[in-house]
Amino acid sequence: MAEKRRRSGTCYCIQLRRAASRVTEQYDAALAPVGLTVGQYSLLAHLERLEPVSVSVLAEEMELERTTLVRTLKPVLARHWVADAAEPGRRSRALTLTGAGRSLLEQARPLWRAAQADVEHRLGEDGVAALEALLDQLEF
Repeated sequence: MAEKRRRSGTCYCIQLRRAASRVTEQYDAALAPVGLTVGQYSLLAHLERLEPVSVSVLAEEMELERTTLVRTLKPVLARHWVADAAEPGRRSRALTLTGAGRSLLEQARPLWRAAQADVEHRLGEDGVAALEALLDQLEF
């Protein structure tokens, strides 16, 4: 396989976005049989670990803008995978997984693991270590 050459002036942001898009497509395809996107899977997995949790705390834990999280939450709430367990009259939500959400997450977990394993296989052990190191360096 011919190695791609990087030219001076390559926009790293665009290259990273393209790579992220391809990886997202791979995970979304893996999760499609259960009707989830990787973003929704991540939300459910974080929620399982943190529940009950407010939208603000969940957004902080997922390192997302609150508005981005709310957009991801809307279809998940509409499908009754997540519920608001806050007492009536409270301003803050207390998000929890429903039984259906818990069951869906259990069905999705092996699909997510398979996508994860495929990425690890493509990169190899050294590639995974390099990717993790580079991602750590990019956290500003």
